[in-house]
Amino acid sequence: MKPRQKISGLAQLGKLLVIGFDGTTVSGELRSLLTRIQPAGVILFARNIQNGQQTHRLLKDCCALVEEPLFTCVDLEGGRVDRFRDMIGATPAAADVYATANRELFRKHGQIVGKTCRALGFNVDLAPVLDLAREASRKVMGSRSVSPSPGQVIIYAREFVRGLRASGILGAGKHFPGLGEGKLDSHHRLPVIRKPFIRLWEEDLLPYRRLKRELPMILINHANYPLVTRDRLPATVSRKWIGETLRRRIGYRGLILSDDLEMGAVLKTGGPAKAAIEFIRAGGDLCLICHRQEYVEQAFAAMEREYDRDPKFRQKVAEAAGRVSALKRRVRIGRSASSPSTGKIEQLSRRLWEFAEQVRFEKLAEGAASGVEE
Repeated sequence: MKPRQKISGLAQLGKLLVIGFDGTTVSGELRSLLTRIQPAGVILFARNIQNGQQTHRLLKDCCALVEEPLFTCVDLEGGRVDRFRDMIGATPAAADVYATANRELFRKHGQIVGKTCRALGFNVDLAPVLDLAREASRKVMGSRSVSPSPGQVIIYAREFVRGLRASGILGAGKHFPGLGEGKLDSHHRLPVIRKPFIRLWEEDLLPYRRLKRELPMILINHANYPLVTRDRLPATVSRKWIGETLRRRIGYRGLILSDDLEMGAVLKTGGPAKAAIEFIRAGGDLCLICHRQEYVEQAFAAMEREYDRDPKFRQKVAEAAGRVSALKRRVRIGRSASSPSTGKIEQLSRRLWEFAEQVRFEKLAEGAASGVEE
């Protein structure tokens, strides 16, 4: 039997990055970056998407430059967070689907989103949102969160994830440990949530506790919880939240992603490079850096220096890289299927419209979100 080849530190570090970029084609700079760092994945936004064929080609070209199968990611919840709106039409928001009180539609929501993602070449959708729909966060979260009740959030999220899985797409529950009491948008500022651990455990963390075996990925938010951590840092770099609570106390064994390390909440507390190192130290797996190549370069260089300097950090990198590779093997992440034809895009658009009309009709019939029986 051939001995297993040792993976170099450089290769391991690349496995811990999911990167975004500008443009609708693979530029020379992007080609060089992908070839050199060999990231775990890429993420596309509306700025990268023109049509179905172009999107599929862009992802295929990215995959061709990386030796291991790529996580090809998109952030598609429906409602406000909808990267395909201009291409195939508007996907209903999670809150609107939940308001139908129809579990079949919860799952169908995941299936519709999943089939669209799959046809375009994606294999990961950073959804569903598990944050509680509390009054404090209403202006920030809006229709992204479905209910103030943890039990109701679990019902919707479980069916949505099942729908994604049936379509061949991995989901990611977010935003751990919960933004339900957050009054600020972490894209711009650091939210501070003054809620004791016991209440977070019984309320905000309940969906993660119940769904821990059904979520292949969990995304960590950038809010600060001073009554829990006794510091002013975001949860993204917290050993208390990632290593102690999510890994050990809850017992989560899937992949842990950071929220975008370019968000304002991070930029004002040390920047992406420092945050990437501390996120991995805390027990995280995938650093999400969604836009500027210079931040990707800075984070990779800082991680490489820390890898050379600190044996404990090397161990954390090896553990995280192992988890990333293991999930890719287990779910058989592979190259995307053939490019979608114009007819296929029209079919997806028609099915989405029909689903949106069904949601609208049943929401009106229901009158209001009275909850689904547990």
